[in-house]
Amino acid sequence: MAEKYNQEVHQAYPLAPSTVPRSDEEYSGTNNYRAQEEMKKNKRMKCFAYIACFAVFQIIIILILALTVMRVKSPKLRLGDITVTKDHVSGNVRLTARVLVKNTNFGRYKFDSGLATIRSGASNVGQFVIPESRARARSTKKMYVTVDLNSSNSSNNSMGGVWTLNVESQLRGKVELLKVVKKTKSAYMNCVVVINLRSSTIQDSRCK
Repeated sequence: MAEKYNQEVHQAYPLAPSTVPRSDEEYSGTNNYRAQEEMKKNKRMKCFAYIACFAVFQIIIILILALTVMRVKSPKLRLGDITVTKDHVSGNVRLTARVLVKNTNFGRYKFDSGLATIRSGASNVGQFVIPESRARARSTKKMYVTVDLNSSNSSNNSMGGVWTLNVESQLRGKVELLKVVKKTKSAYMNCVVVINLRSSTIQDSRCK
């Protein structure tokens, strides 16, 4: 009787085949799958974060370029190192000066030749040519000029030996950025030079 009961018990709870995983193995496999999916998700999030950071960095670079490098300003045209010599026979005055083309842009400034006019009051007392040239990026182009002034045309010549001159000029050219972008810009000169004719010296010099 006991043997028959044991047989019935064994028949009621058959053993699982060897190909079927145990319950603890199923739980472990599920955990591994979830861990792998979580790692993949984290990698995707990191990838998206890197892409977003790179895009923001590119936008910042573009804004910096737009506000600094790509922003084109008009070059400045000035006079410097002015000296004068007077011919006591003819009464004419020779003026020697350095023309400065200051380019603050990140691209070179190529300009055409221009004519500078020197006036004393309403009288034209001299002219000089500024030759065609170019100023490199963020640099100053320096050129020397010499002009003979006709002091006999000046109405201010007899006023205490002080001669006030106005020097005006304009240069037209283009600023080249990255060898692709070209923008037309003009440089203007408006200088006042005060000469002491008695001592043949520059009493004052200023440019706007």
